[in-house]
Amino acid sequence: MKFLVIRFSSIGDIVLATPAIRCLKKRYPDAELHFLTKKKMKAVTEANPYIDKFHYFDKDFKGMATALKAEQFDYVIDLHKNLRTLRLRFWIRAKWYSYRKLSLQKFLLTKFHWDVMAKEHITTRSLNTLLPLDVSDDGLGLDYFIPDREKVDLRTLPEFLHQGYGAVVIGASYYTKKLPPEKLTELIDRLNYPVMLMGGPEDTLIGDQIISNTKNKKAWNSCGKFSLNGSADLVRQADWVISHDTGLQYIACAFQKRVMAIWGGTSPKLAVEPYYGAKASATARSYRNYIVPNLPCQPCSNFGLKACPKKHFNCMRLQNIEAIVRDALQGF
Repeated sequence: MKFLVIRFSSIGDIVLATPAIRCLKKRYPDAELHFLTKKKMKAVTEANPYIDKFHYFDKDFKGMATALKAEQFDYVIDLHKNLRTLRLRFWIRAKWYSYRKLSLQKFLLTKFHWDVMAKEHITTRSLNTLLPLDVSDDGLGLDYFIPDREKVDLRTLPEFLHQGYGAVVIGASYYTKKLPPEKLTELIDRLNYPVMLMGGPEDTLIGDQIISNTKNKKAWNSCGKFSLNGSADLVRQADWVISHDTGLQYIACAFQKRVMAIWGGTSPKLAVEPYYGAKASATARSYRNYIVPNLPCQPCSNFGLKACPKKHFNCMRLQNIEAIVRDALQGF
C-alpha cells in the first residue's frame, strides 16, 4: 500500500499536520508513506522518521505531477486543498481524501467578523481526514525532528545563556503579526532573565536595534545566525517561549514548551492556537493567548497583512506587555 500526504506550506501548517503523518504511519507501518511539499520547506520534515520518501515542488508543476503519477499511489491525503492540489487530482488516479479547509468561515470571520468557525483545531481536522482509513489520534501532539548535524551546543553561545534562557520570537511572515520594535524593546527590558531573540535573516536588523536599545544586558540576538533547524533546536533548549503567530510557536509546542502566544491581525479563532495533544502532561500542555480585548477589527486576515487596514494597529500597540512578562517569569 502506498500513501501520498500533501502539505505545501507553511512551516507552522506543516508542523500542525505532523500528527496526521505519524498516526497514519503507525496504523499502516508496512505501507510506503510519501510526503509532498514545496522545496523551500524541505528542512521542516527532512528528519521525520515516519516519512519514507519526499517529493518537492519547485515551479515545474508538470514534471512534479508526472513523477507523482508514476508512483501509482493507492491513497492521497490532501492537507492543503488549493487549486494546485485540485490540478494534481486530475493527474493522480488514486482514492483522494481532503481536509475541511473552512475557507468560507475564515472569510466571514476576517471580513465581517461573523464567527461561524467550527470549534475544531486545524490539527484535529487533519486527523479527521484519516477517519475513513481507520486512523485515530494517538494524543501525542506535534512532531519536530532535528538532524544531529544542525543541533546547537549552548557552550558556543554567550555564557549568560548557558544556565537557561527564554526564547522571544520577534519575527513573523507579515507586519500585522508582529509587535512593533518599541513594544519588543519594552518586552525585553521588563524580562529580568537571559533572553534569546529569534527570527530569520530578515529580522536581524530589528533584533540588533532591540539589543542596542534594551536595558537587559542578558539579551542576545540569534536572528539570521542559524538555519531553521538550528533555531528549532534553540527553541527545544529554551525554558519558555514568547512568540507571534509563526512557525517557531508550533515548533515550541512540539517540544512541549510553555508558550506565550501574541496575536495581532490573526487570531486563535482561526483554529490555529498552540496545540499539544491530549496525552501531554498538564505542565507541558500550558499556553496563554494574548489578544487585545474588545477590538471589533480583530482578526483582520487569515495569514497577516503588510499594513494595518485601520492605520491604528491597536491589536499590537495595546498589548499588555506587563502581563506577558509576568506569565513568562512566574508561570500560569
